[in-house]
Amino acid sequence: MDFNTLVPAKTGLAGIDADALLVVVVGSKMPAALEGPLGMALSEAVSAGDFALKAGQLLYAHRVAGVKARRVAFVWAADAGAKALRRAVAAGVALVKSGGAGHMAVAVAGADAALADAAAEALVLAVHEATYVYRATKPSAQQPARLERVSLVCSVPEAATLGAGLARGEAVAAGVALARECANRPANHCTPSYLAEQAEKLGKSHGLKVEVLDRKDCERLGMGSFLAVAQGSEQPPKFIVMRWMGAGKDVAPLVLVGKGITFDTGGISIKPAAEMDEMKFDMGGAASVLGTMRAVAGAKAQVNLVGIIPACENMPSGRAIKPGDVVKSLSGQTIEILNTDAEGRLILCDALTYAERFKPAAVVDIATLTGACVIALGHHRSGLFSMDEELAGELLAAGDAALDPAWRMPLDDEYDEALKSNFADMANVGPRAGGAITAAMFLKRFTAKLRWAHLDVAGTAWRSGPHKGATGRPVALLSRWVLSKAAGPARAVKSGMSGKSGGARRAKKA
Repeated sequence: MDFNTLVPAKTGLAGIDADALLVVVVGSKMPAALEGPLGMALSEAVSAGDFALKAGQLLYAHRVAGVKARRVAFVWAADAGAKALRRAVAAGVALVKSGGAGHMAVAVAGADAALADAAAEALVLAVHEATYVYRATKPSAQQPARLERVSLVCSVPEAATLGAGLARGEAVAAGVALARECANRPANHCTPSYLAEQAEKLGKSHGLKVEVLDRKDCERLGMGSFLAVAQGSEQPPKFIVMRWMGAGKDVAPLVLVGKGITFDTGGISIKPAAEMDEMKFDMGGAASVLGTMRAVAGAKAQVNLVGIIPACENMPSGRAIKPGDVVKSLSGQTIEILNTDAEGRLILCDALTYAERFKPAAVVDIATLTGACVIALGHHRSGLFSMDEELAGELLAAGDAALDPAWRMPLDDEYDEALKSNFADMANVGPRAGGAITAAMFLKRFTAKLRWAHLDVAGTAWRSGPHKGATGRPVALLSRWVLSKAAGPARAVKSGMSGKSGGARRAKKA
């Protein structure tokens, strides 16, 4: 999809030549800037009770007299901030996407409606969210919206800043889309080998260096914890390492580690049958690492970034690990496996130890790790755990700015008592109470040499119910954090849904 800025001619919004014009009305008063036929149409709708300046209000009009755009939609927003704009644009796109509009112009009208680049980024993500359709294994699904071009109406001074925001939004949106596509695929399609193939494709298309370790490679390294989880499945495990080197060789990289359980039955500690199909989403952390690598490489960011994905299935079989088994991790620490359904931490701990070899500036692991985090935080915020105040603050700020928020959780030493074992250095689970915290405390035991944070995205990586599907979170959070570490301004390129790249477009005039 093509995104650009558009500076209207002297005729104003009414003279914009587009298939559809979406006017985001900001605030609680009629916008003074909305003059001529558009202002008249909106005033008449308000007088007739067809539109009100409050949440949830939408109005569609076809062939408004005096307006060049064939379709006009009005949608209300509380303010011109990124959050309000994203909600409003998503609602407006949903209103017009089923028609024949190929080019949509978006204008913001109202008091204090000056736009920032974050709002431009939010607009791109809103459009992609509203037009996304999963079709990989459902050819009968509706065709994606015809919408091919979106123009953000702005002034000449705003054009450069907003253009940069649009370009960054396209890179992030492409990453979110990749994460959703991978996570939405069923587990008989999205296997560990499939994730490895996606990483290799990304390497070829975006200039990443990719290495895939197989079972024998992991055995030679001593990844006993990772391989213990994998041993019950017929699917071969894959340990995927991706590198984007956008900065100098002497610059310490950031490292992202994503849990890649492509299906989680719980193993011998098998899960209840109800909603077990959703355990295909248990590789949401891995999907977010792929998506973030795509976004950062697509933006040509001047930063060094390593993505690590330990990928396998957790299956019950005659070879599967059993409750009470003791395994030796890559770090040399031994683990008593009291519950085989606490497998995510078992693959992550070896990946965290492996990350040490990159001498990273910081490491963030991302995992759909615990149902306990869903109970604690619901589905709006991801759980953030870190002993590093600066790193935690950066990630929280990135999440807020990207509209992909997290909430910091405790890591008090007292919680570590729950992981004591009589037969190994630690147990892999503690009591039910505080389960998300004890899971993080387990991972903390493997991070003594790292600046580390853990994101539990069990409540945010996918939705259940009638809108079941992957969300692509926390790609936006991670991308915002990584891009904030770039040595200079990201040299953003076109990175739309098609995967094609090209220069960011300059502002056009209507």
